[in-house]
Amino acid sequence: MNDREAELDQWFRAEVAATTPGAARPQHETLTADGTLTGADCLELFDSQATARHLDFAARRLGREGHGYYSIGSSGHEGNAAVAAALRVNDPALLHYRSAGFFVQRARKVAGSDPVRDVLLGVVAAASDPISGGRHKVFGSKAAHVIPQTSTIASQLPRAVGLAFALERAAQLGVPCEWPADAVVVCSFGDASANHSTAAGAINTAVHTTHLGVPMPILFVCEDNGLGISVPTPRTWIEHAYGSRPGLRYFEADGAEVADAHSAATRAAEWVRTQRKPAFLRLRTVRLLGHAGSDVESAYRRPAEIAADLRRDPVSRTARLLISAGIATPGDMLRRYDDIGARVAATAESVCGEKQLTSAAEVVRALAANRPTVVRTDALRAVERPGGSSGASNPVVAVGHSATAGPVAAAFRTKAPLADPAAANGSGGDNSEPMTLAQAVNRTLAQLLTRDPDVLVFGEDVGRKGGVYGVTKGLQQTFGVRRVFDTLLDEQSVLGTALGAALAGFVPIPEIQYLAYVHNAEDQLRGEAATLSFFSDGQYRNPLVVRIAGLAYQKGFGGHFHNDNSIAALRDIPGVVIAAPARADDAAALLRTCVSAARVDGRVCVFLEPIALYHTRDLHRPGDGAWLAPISEVRHAEIGRARVHGTGTHLTIVSFANGVPMSLRVARRLAARGVHARVLDLRWLSPLPIEDLLDNARATGRVLIADETRRSGGVSEAVFAALLDAGFEGRIARVTSADSFVPLGPAASTVLLDEDRIEAAAGKLLTAP
Repeated sequence: MNDREAELDQWFRAEVAATTPGAARPQHETLTADGTLTGADCLELFDSQATARHLDFAARRLGREGHGYYSIGSSGHEGNAAVAAALRVNDPALLHYRSAGFFVQRARKVAGSDPVRDVLLGVVAAASDPISGGRHKVFGSKAAHVIPQTSTIASQLPRAVGLAFALERAAQLGVPCEWPADAVVVCSFGDASANHSTAAGAINTAVHTTHLGVPMPILFVCEDNGLGISVPTPRTWIEHAYGSRPGLRYFEADGAEVADAHSAATRAAEWVRTQRKPAFLRLRTVRLLGHAGSDVESAYRRPAEIAADLRRDPVSRTARLLISAGIATPGDMLRRYDDIGARVAATAESVCGEKQLTSAAEVVRALAANRPTVVRTDALRAVERPGGSSGASNPVVAVGHSATAGPVAAAFRTKAPLADPAAANGSGGDNSEPMTLAQAVNRTLAQLLTRDPDVLVFGEDVGRKGGVYGVTKGLQQTFGVRRVFDTLLDEQSVLGTALGAALAGFVPIPEIQYLAYVHNAEDQLRGEAATLSFFSDGQYRNPLVVRIAGLAYQKGFGGHFHNDNSIAALRDIPGVVIAAPARADDAAALLRTCVSAARVDGRVCVFLEPIALYHTRDLHRPGDGAWLAPISEVRHAEIGRARVHGTGTHLTIVSFANGVPMSLRVARRLAARGVHARVLDLRWLSPLPIEDLLDNARATGRVLIADETRRSGGVSEAVFAALLDAGFEGRIARVTSADSFVPLGPAASTVLLDEDRIEAAAGKLLTAP
């Protein structure tokens, strides 16, 4: 032990030795006035607390010896074991990184579980770690219903709110769910996290949702140790911020006193379970041993403050309670403590030789499954359910805005047809008629909602209004507010609802109104959605399809926030699929494939819809209708396969989204000069269609990449690299938009890719030696 660990250990021993035993009494007698905690219960909680303490000691020792890796301790927070005892094993838990006491107490209730070994396997990054498979030290257990979390503060709260929202909705809609409809979602976090915008937004969403009458069975547990690394939290701040908020029931307890913590947690859990409303439990704790292994508290805290925290050590206080209550003697508690310490130490020694991950293939295996044949089979499934019945007969108010069905906004009446159950069933003829991209998305969503009860469509303004561009118009009227609903104007809550609903068995299709807005909540995709499979070795997944209206070229509207051509932040997230359709038939096929990939393989998909092409009808001249397409025969597009327009042998123009019709018009003008070009529509921006790209590049020997995103960090860089990595020896050039935000009005044309630039670049490439 180092000095701080030894001091804490010696404090425990001195406190136990100094405690006067009470008159002996049976373990079955209660220790609290409310009768919620017996002597036997308290002994069990002590074991969990002491185990958590010794796990801290072992993790720090393993780190010093070079066997252990990143680990944040729980010393001082062990009172959270009482929260675990107040809940059921099958109440889903999303835990703070200092919740070792909770995890040990919960996991010990699962037959065959060994929380000591499980935690230590994570500390040494062993491939046999039962939750992450050696990828990170996290608290998680499929059997104990503990969903693993990253150490990014507050990021799990939106997901927890989404899961609480989805539990009863799954039961209402007959969607198989891992948890019972009367479960309570528990989500713990620190006092510093409570100030994060992500936490504030999630709690606001929970309160807003219950205000609308929608069940929201979630228990927020703030483990308040008064510090955010080195920054103090005022003692009264958490109560001031959350103690009197309407719609949020507030409970408080001293986490150093196990009886108080257990009593308050029991009352809070029961209130949430019976009322189906959110509650907030502030558990006053202390932080012992510093923030993490490398933290030196004396650099920013006074000795008196550190000593005061030591006097509130929860493990010592639980031992003293048991001794003074006559349940155990000082000798009993010391032997119990030492036996636990010996077992933890022996286990720590045994895990040091465990095999670790040794190849990139082993590491990335958990990112996402990839079963294209199974995905194709699911995508091609026929509609089996009568259209429009699910959820419409007994509507409820949904998360966010009032979702009561209402009239469609007249301003969007001409933009896209109402969702038609007959068309959705495939029993009507409408799907064989040429349609716009927006109409294709609308019809495909209707088909999916009709066929699959696990599909939910939601976002800002998608319900009553039918979306800013009319893309979801009529869906709520047809399928009801349980399936299609409006949310708060908060992107973190939109995606959090999707993440929670995905855990509950749904395939959510949330909408982000504009590409520029997703950056407000990017961590919900990068830090939560994409990592869950990674941190759980594929045991938990995040099947979802995020529809995002984006890219540029809107006329007379928007500027940067409505014409955003930056997708680099999405493309570099491991395992995420990005689809970018250019035409109606591709939009239908790609969307169906994304939904099936989410359902079958648990994929996180981003469906990037080019706003400027939503209602485009013509390609070469006004009135030709050449950019319309039917969707009746196109129901699948394999992930990572491109689409080729034409068979030209002189030049391959590689593009996507808005660049495709521009490139086709340029190809037509080139053909008039005797130059025959083919246009390769990438369709998939991640993963790129490498095989098709190479085949078509080699077919012509010259490749021009027409990229509407920015020159730096744009798609063209990846296409260039893919060609060079594969040894392509032909000529390559690219033409892109400028490294600039998109300005308002005509000035946009000065920075965006256009046909003249594509044609000029093609001419230069063709004449180069």
